[in-house]
Amino acid sequence: MEFIGKIIAVLPLKKGTSKTTGNEWQVQEYVIEDSASGQYPRRMCFEVFGADRIAQFNIQQGQELKVSFDIDANQWQDRWFNRIRAWKVEPIMANAAATGAPVPPPAPAPASDFLAGDATDDLPF
Repeated sequence: MEFIGKIIAVLPLKKGTSKTTGNEWQVQEYVIEDSASGQYPRRMCFEVFGADRIAQFNIQQGQELKVSFDIDANQWQDRWFNRIRAWKVEPIMANAAATGAPVPPPAPAPASDFLAGDATDDLPF
């Protein structure tokens, strides 16, 4: 699944140690807002798991991003909680017209070659 929008909040980094493996872990949560949905924008809180991915994505407040994510649910004490975990984050590039870059003209259509034959040829039907 994908969500496109602007990062409106960067939540505090969480760290810990796995009870089963003893390995350290890090998770960072972000809130993204889809301003294209009009008067009532949609918001989503998602997480990035792992110090390497947090550093790789380098998400900053105010960035326009396309976030690819998976949704999963976990049960704890007879309650269910959704987890939205990003696996790919891409910056949204501004439109060339908005940045002032010249837009190349469309390529001309190739000339049709139906006139290349004999003008006396008739259709076979």
